[in-house]
Amino acid sequence: MNGTQTAEEMSKQHHEAEANQAEELLNEAESVVIEDSQLEELRKQAEENNQRYLRTQADFDNFRRRARQEKEEFAKYASLKLIEQLLPVVDNFDRALSSSKDTKDYEAVVKGLDIIFRQLEQMLVQEGVTPIDAVGQPFNPEYHQAIMQVESEEYEEGIVVEEVQKGYMLKDKVVRAAMVKVSV
Repeated sequence: MNGTQTAEEMSKQHHEAEANQAEELLNEAESVVIEDSQLEELRKQAEENNQRYLRTQADFDNFRRRARQEKEEFAKYASLKLIEQLLPVVDNFDRALSSSKDTKDYEAVVKGLDIIFRQLEQMLVQEGVTPIDAVGQPFNPEYHQAIMQVESEEYEEGIVVEEVQKGYMLKDKVVRAAMVKVSV
């Protein structure tokens, strides 16, 4: 029995081999279970990230829609402040016209119109509107629109001699160029 194995020893080796095989299978199964749980965790994270992305996208779409609506509303009512300031001027014109019909005092009408004009001018200045200084200034096509050239003994060539229609600026932008006559 020295060189040969007994049935008992062979059976023991067989059981050990099966146990080793079972242990390897168990280790593989645990590894698969760990991988499955890791995979499941990654799936949960991916789903959470996807949901977060969808909420962020919805929030951004809502922000963009609100911003567009606010911009449209601002544009729609941009002149509201100016109109609120103009209404008292319109009321004063209405009163002046009504009183001029009742009385024939043209001096009072002119005085009333002068007051209304000054009120309107003051409102425009408050909004940043200023008249363009033209007469006596060198002709500048950015601020002046020449409608005629005239000979002048008072002014040298290229100087504005007469303003036919006032020009206006809003802060640093020309709203309307002054219509002028320029000396030759």
